[in-house]
Amino acid sequence: MEKFISFDEIKKSLEKKETDCRAIVQYYLKNIQTKAHLNAFVEVYEQSALVQADLIDEKLAKGNAGKLAGMVIGIKDVLCYTGHEANASSKILEGFESQFTTTAIQRLLDEDAIIIGRLNCDEFGMGSSNENSVHGKVLNAADESRVPGGSSGGSAVAVQANLCTTSLGTDTGGSVRQPAAFTGVIGMKPTYSRVSRWGLIAYASSFDCIGVFSHTVKDNALVMEIMAGHDEYDSTSSRKSVLPYSQLLHFDKKAKVAYLKETIESPALQLEIKANTLAVLEKLKSEGHTVEEVSFPLLDFILPTYYILTTAEASSNLSRFDGVKYGYRTPNAHNLESMYKLTRSEGFGEEVKRRIMLGTFVLSASYYDAYFTKAQKVRRLIKDFTENLLNDFDYIIMPTTPSTAFKFGEHSGDPVAMYLEDLFTVQASVSGVPSISLPNGKDKQGMPIGLQVICNSFKEAELYAFSNYLTELTS
Repeated sequence: MEKFISFDEIKKSLEKKETDCRAIVQYYLKNIQTKAHLNAFVEVYEQSALVQADLIDEKLAKGNAGKLAGMVIGIKDVLCYTGHEANASSKILEGFESQFTTTAIQRLLDEDAIIIGRLNCDEFGMGSSNENSVHGKVLNAADESRVPGGSSGGSAVAVQANLCTTSLGTDTGGSVRQPAAFTGVIGMKPTYSRVSRWGLIAYASSFDCIGVFSHTVKDNALVMEIMAGHDEYDSTSSRKSVLPYSQLLHFDKKAKVAYLKETIESPALQLEIKANTLAVLEKLKSEGHTVEEVSFPLLDFILPTYYILTTAEASSNLSRFDGVKYGYRTPNAHNLESMYKLTRSEGFGEEVKRRIMLGTFVLSASYYDAYFTKAQKVRRLIKDFTENLLNDFDYIIMPTTPSTAFKFGEHSGDPVAMYLEDLFTVQASVSGVPSISLPNGKDKQGMPIGLQVICNSFKEAELYAFSNYLTELTS
């Protein structure tokens, strides 16, 4: 069977009766087996995926199949799916089986998507390299000595290596966009509240978003439009209507684009990424779009604000994992207190424990106002500044990451160096606005470079249309 890059190719092949859903699933299963060493999949749902495929083939024969009939999707190991394990790549949730299905996944299933398995990630979504997983590291298919990015590294590599059509990840501070940049695929983080978080194992509840990886903008838009919308199970989900993003990809206006001076002039920025980003901006200028440099004086405050708030929320969210009701429980306890302490000490990895301790510290009575309250105020300043900028401009363009994929172990001993990998992605997360990473060439080592585009809240339709235009402009 030929290699499928887009869902449109799959649909055409199905319409011409050149293939069927069972054959498509078998094709991906063979790829997964061949590339098992990449360690993208934690578990492959071979039997249930084939059963789903057969049912959808019957629907196709009757002419009543859903919009996603033939699309094969992988899901990050923080998303619940009834009857299947979900352990957030952590020992603490060892053996936990989901009792319900994430709303976003259920909506895809309702349109006849096929879920092929769960994907490796950094433990509880905490990391930028996919080295913090109880299942081991995921390898970047472009260079297996380099990281795929994190925390949704398995989801990115699954699309990069053609192990599924699209995949779901989660983005708290760049966990979809950064691995998308490192692997040369498209990664989208929607507006906070655009997609229900029901069924997502929480890291930081006021930041977490379910996002999409794909090879094409159209596939990404299609999956997003089906997942998005209000959910009665998630009180934070927006009631704003959802547009048919995948049908609104035509872009024919002159855009007003800003780029941030501080990101382009950052000493941390790899020269090839700078050159490729500036080349896109020049191309936009030559096409008649308005491109202006703007200053973002709060850039140095974004990362500290993000890490204070997310670690505080993680400390609260992860307090439920204590060995009492489900998951791992230490066999070495001699009383209740030691059971709590040993279970959490043995069950959580080093990075998760570091963030829980940081979060507990900033929430403590002596430091609450000095850190947490102050960070909330700075978050508001960042959000207001970003939204005001997006009222004056249609889009903000910047690099997705300061460097291309780094080698395994390069930042492992230096948490601050690892946190700096999120330097350019956290602005959209702190502000709650949508952001997408698009492939933008390669560096001298052949590693992919990412271009990030941000727009104002709930303007996913405009962001997808402009992204589609950009991919055509730079291809």
